[in-house]
Amino acid sequence: GVWRQTRALLFKNCLIKGRTKKSSVQEVLFPLFFLFWLILMSMMHPHRKYDEVANTDLGTLDASQLVNFVVGYTPPTRMAREIMKKVAFDNFEDGIITEEYLSEEELQEASALKPSNFVGVVFKDSMSYQLRFHDSIAMSSIYMESR
Repeated sequence: GVWRQTRALLFKNCLIKGRTKKSSVQEVLFPLFFLFWLILMSMMHPHRKYDEVANTDLGTLDASQLVNFVVGYTPPTRMAREIMKKVAFDNFEDGIITEEYLSEEELQEASALKPSNFVGVVFKDSMSYQLRFHDSIAMSSIYMESR
């Protein structure tokens, strides 16, 4: 019964594999080739593991560096206004100057006029933003190991 059918099926499969040697070899070698390729790629681009940084007291913020410091932001949404208000008044005694701009182009023009003491913040959505300095963009490094 079952044993005879299983043996006949196994014999048939061995005959087929013996007659189609090229495809049988490909079935074995292609996965090994791709496995080798993945190992090689992972060795070329190893993950970096950074050591833990101890908690240290950085001292007080030197407020003299923030004199006439301007933070511009766009788009002027309710959430952006709340965040910038918290940045300006809750974290600094005297507060820093915040300016809202209707578009990124206006923000870039303001950055060109005041390059030394201006930082732009472009809110992409409620959870992400980009910092804009004169002639450069600073990307957030959170959750980004490599590009």
